[in-house]
Amino acid sequence: QVQLAESGGGSVQAGGSLRLSCAASVYSTRNHNMAWFRQAPGKEREGVAIIYRRSGRIYYVASVKGRFTISQDKAVNTLYLEMNNLKPEDTAMYYCAADPAVPLETWFRPSSFTYWGQGTQVTVSS
Repeated sequence: QVQLAESGGGSVQAGGSLRLSCAASVYSTRNHNMAWFRQAPGKEREGVAIIYRRSGRIYYVASVKGRFTISQDKAVNTLYLEMNNLKPEDTAMYYCAADPAVPLETWFRPSSFTYWGQGTQVTVSS
């Protein structure tokens, strides 16, 4: 069983920055592909970024490219999401997700992931 716990959310003004963290149970970041998702009120959950465990390849949804950076520290089993130049449309609950096998074609779909954290709220005001 993989346990994930997000932190670092908060309220910021547009143009501000936040750094989210996801603490994973032992060896999870080594054995699983790790991703960030978000869900705004009334909208479907969407993939934000993923880092593949074997290749180290990283992919982002188009709307965050150049502003968000996903990274991980395997020594402490923690996944990060550095978010810069935040916009009001980034307001959402952000979730950490993990799965040992994630198809490249569907990484952005919630159904591709087995394990989820409880989420951390990010609110960006204009």
